[in-house]
Amino acid sequence: MQLEIRPDPTEVGRARRWARSRLAGAGIAADEPLAETVILLVSELVTNAVVHTGCPAVLRLSLPGADRRGADESVTVRLEVADASDRAPVPRCADGDATGGRGLALVDGLADRWGWSPEGAGKRIWCELDRCSQPRQGAAVAYGGGLASYEGLAFEAV
Repeated sequence: MQLEIRPDPTEVGRARRWARSRLAGAGIAADEPLAETVILLVSELVTNAVVHTGCPAVLRLSLPGADRRGADESVTVRLEVADASDRAPVPRCADGDATGGRGLALVDGLADRWGWSPEGAGKRIWCELDRCSQPRQGAAVAYGGGLASYEGLAFEAV
């Protein structure tokens, strides 16, 4: 499944709505931690593509077998954002007062696996989440606090 993204910040909300509907169609409830994390990562990766490249992008979501498994069985969700920029993603060190610069640290903290690779003239950034995995502590480091203070983060469906 994929969604074409225009280089416009309003596309981030559309990408979240699209991902929510795909997760629901695969039997992954909106209040399930996996769904909340996927939506957060969609926000981060699509925002990075729109803000830092100024190029159109493609959001891909893979939910292999999710509609045939129970909630306590292992399911891996793969999220990819491909764009036409050849600039490599560079994690930044954001100080405590910065309002940005934590996106890739957040991806690193929340995803079970992530990476990037060249794709044509551009690149593809991907991450994977396992439905049964435990939350990682990396998100706490990305935001300088305990992970418990970031549980239940919600984003307005713009």
